[in-house]
Amino acid sequence: MRFSVLDRAAATPAETETETLRGVAEHARYVESLGFERFTVAEHHGVDGIPSGQPALLAAYAAAATQRLRVGTAGIMVPGHPPFLIAEQVATLAALYPGRVDIGLGNSVGFTAPVRTALRQDSKARERYGEDLGELLGYLRGDAVVTARPCLEGEVGLFLLAGYASARTAGRLGLGVMLGGPVGTQLKAAQTYRANFQPSEFCPAPHVISSLNIAVAETERKAADLLAPEAYAQAMAQSTGRFSPLVPAADLDLAAMTSQQRARMRDIQAHHVVGTPRTVGRELAAIASQLGVEEFLVTGDIPDRAGRAESERLLVHQLAH
Repeated sequence: MRFSVLDRAAATPAETETETLRGVAEHARYVESLGFERFTVAEHHGVDGIPSGQPALLAAYAAAATQRLRVGTAGIMVPGHPPFLIAEQVATLAALYPGRVDIGLGNSVGFTAPVRTALRQDSKARERYGEDLGELLGYLRGDAVVTARPCLEGEVGLFLLAGYASARTAGRLGLGVMLGGPVGTQLKAAQTYRANFQPSEFCPAPHVISSLNIAVAETERKAADLLAPEAYAQAMAQSTGRFSPLVPAADLDLAAMTSQQRARMRDIQAHHVVGTPRTVGRELAAIASQLGVEEFLVTGDIPDRAGRAESERLLVHQLAH
């Protein structure tokens, strides 16, 4: 069982945005010391609690701070960029950090209408996703009308962030997949992906990574508390449109939530994998067998940095083998 990590650069009230971004490099160095497989960063625009709008830049920062760890994105949102510019970013990262780059590509658009306007995204931005992916792969292969520089040399991992719909596309294009959502949805997506997979120069065999919110501690309550701040922020964002910086579980104002907000938070937490090393190990082993995967991308944002570090240590030292 192998583990990778997604650091969304989620802010906390105790940090400035600059400190949050600089903490990404510290986090990358730490997980490298533990033996994690890869370290990825994400793309969010105009989100109060997530100052990470430029994943290629942030990935380069993490790569520069580490020596062996695979680094990359989970992901770059294709509707937010011309495919030509994405190809340049991917090839530049691969040239600077050969053999260490993994690029996840997604189809999300801006969170709000003003953000979509700022990104120059029209109403058909998401509809062009398949067409844009094909154009991007042409630039990376070097067989497009315009040659992207630098030319892509050597190995780079290319993945789609996929639910059920994008899994078919990933298989058809011969890319890896990073599956998200409930395990049941991931299972259907994995089956669709493998059934439609066609080998390519980017991915000669099916490559599936399962992304889950995972936290480990000495008790189940402590583990659940590590991920509660993110679940709270997500539930509140559905009502307010604002994803706030993450505060510790002890400081969450749960009593002020409406019944609908509490229900949303419970729904989010129902898909968390939390507990002691033994209980989490059993659950992940069952999920790995069900999905046919050997690698999990740990995606939960945890403001308790010491708790996050201990959770990651327990994952690798007691569950990886």
